[in-house]
Amino acid sequence: MSESNKAPLRIGILGAAAIAPNALIGPAKRNPEVVVAAVAARDRARAQEFAGKHGIGQVYDSYEALVTASDLDAVYIPLPNGLHGRWIRAAVAAGKHVLCEKPFTANAEEAREIATLAAESDRVVMEAFHYRYHPLTLEAEKIIASGELGTLTRVETALSFPLPKFADIRYDYDLAGGALMDAGCYAVHMARAFGGEEPEVVAAQAKLHDPRIDRAMSAELRFPSGHTGRIRCSMWSADLVRISATVVGERGRMRLFNPVVPQMGHALWVKSESGRRLRSFGRRPSYDYQLDAFAAAVLRGEPVPTTPEAAVANMTVIDAIYHATGLPLRLPS
Repeated sequence: MSESNKAPLRIGILGAAAIAPNALIGPAKRNPEVVVAAVAARDRARAQEFAGKHGIGQVYDSYEALVTASDLDAVYIPLPNGLHGRWIRAAVAAGKHVLCEKPFTANAEEAREIATLAAESDRVVMEAFHYRYHPLTLEAEKIIASGELGTLTRVETALSFPLPKFADIRYDYDLAGGALMDAGCYAVHMARAFGGEEPEVVAAQAKLHDPRIDRAMSAELRFPSGHTGRIRCSMWSADLVRISATVVGERGRMRLFNPVVPQMGHALWVKSESGRRLRSFGRRPSYDYQLDAFAAAVLRGEPVPTTPEAAVANMTVIDAIYHATGLPLRLPS
């Protein structure tokens, strides 16, 4: 390994986003291989305030300046959904590795374009489904693969939380908003991960904030092997808070409590022919595990599961759910 590969991974943040301290800045302080070295925002004063608060050394005047900076190795993109694709393209073109918040792009077509671009480069492009790297999720996958539950019959996943601030960008169609895009991308991702296959959307029902924006969504799924599924998500509905995944097989049942942010408290419950058990896996944040994986992929070429190709599959299901409700697909901003 070269001396340059041993050096810390230097990451710049596009936007002074509220998610960045938990998703990247804090984990980087606990990871000796990573340094958050720069930030850029549309408002330089805001970027300077953010940098001062979080101990970030460099402030750039624009996203373009940060993406093309020669002293950065990677870019973290926590921008509104509709801007993800544009800045992934720019970062890869500038030779940067990318960690992009979910959902990866505005729709599946854009995700396919980005996946092709990433495949043609030698850069790591990773979607930030942090829950996927936590021991809770890894153990659930092992249990399913072991056959303890038997042949799968049903997978149900949910992420609902209240967001009554309707001026929030997550309700903005022009920024590729909607409950399915925000909360639902997790529910779809978990259904695919625990269902083990790419599902078909059988039916879907939306509760609307306005004619183009869903505030809640549910969908019925069917997997190629015959098991069925259901996803539920909400930013504003009677289902105020629900974060769970349930996997049912012919010989057992497994439920995950709070698989999305397990550091806030979680549990894995299994009932099978082997008996019943309840497990948890500590309070280390899922974001820390994710950053470990990103650094390992960049510095040592280790594989990750949240690839652009996997993002295409997730966005394909999201698009199909929107089609099933008659709502328009989200578009790049």
